Amino acid sequence: MSLRLVDSHCHIPMIEMEGGVSAILDSARLQGIEHMLCVSVDMESYPALLELAGQFDCISASVGVHPNTQMAAEITIDELVRYASDPRVVAIGETGLDYFRSEGDLEWQRDRFRSHIQAAKEVKKPLIIHCRDAKDDVLAILQQQEADQVGGVMHCFVEDLETAKRAIDLNFLISFSGILTFKSATALQAVAKQLPDSSLLIETDSPYLAPMPYRGKVNQPAYVRQVAEYLARLRDTSLEQIADVTTSNYYRLFNSENN
Repeated sequence: MSLRLVDSHCHIPMIEMEGGVSAILDSARLQGIEHMLCVSVDMESYPALLELAGQFDCISASVGVHPNTQMAAEITIDELVRYASDPRVVAIGETGLDYFRSEGDLEWQRDRFRSHIQAAKEVKKPLIIHCRDAKDDVLAILQQQEADQVGGVMHCFVEDLETAKRAIDLNFLISFSGILTFKSATALQAVAKQLPDSSLLIETDSPYLAPMPYRGKVNQPAYVRQVAEYLARLRDTSLEQIADVTTSNYYRLFNSENN
């Protein structure tokens, strides 16, 4: 039985690689990656994501505005709902809060986050959550806005076990990126050992955060295999088991027909 892996979070249009998209997909296919979720960060690049998802069956898209993205006019719930109604779109996001790169009164970020949650509930599609230095507010807003109705994924998770458990209780999966493979990530590695199989996803967040041994280089979906291999060693199981679990979880969360 061939290996079946999914990269649950990547940014293919941002990856600078000789040969372009075809080379990126060929490289992924050789490593057993059968599907990739290309995640939106702004509305300028959103049409390109949709085009990719329409051109290649192995790519799905999300729609959303990253919490650090500046906009002349804030996106509305109605606009998000309209964009998300496209069948190529399987999720809302990435959305959430980032207190690391933004300063001052961040109520606008929290308002944007609430709008994304409401849109997700209207179209009944899961959320992709970005959280940096804001775990308490992220979890509080998810709970207040009843985001558990649609659930989603805590992308590029780097928080503690308590945060992971609280997110799981809100119907969210926990996605590990190449950060998991870094020598400095011992606390995160301890968390990854303890979560139930049913809550696991893997991702690259490419072109960022390439896993070992590619750290410092441009990341790509093919490297999600290194994340899977490392997670398998951490959990004292096989690569095939991690692939099966994370791939099944992906298709279950995003209501894909590929499973």
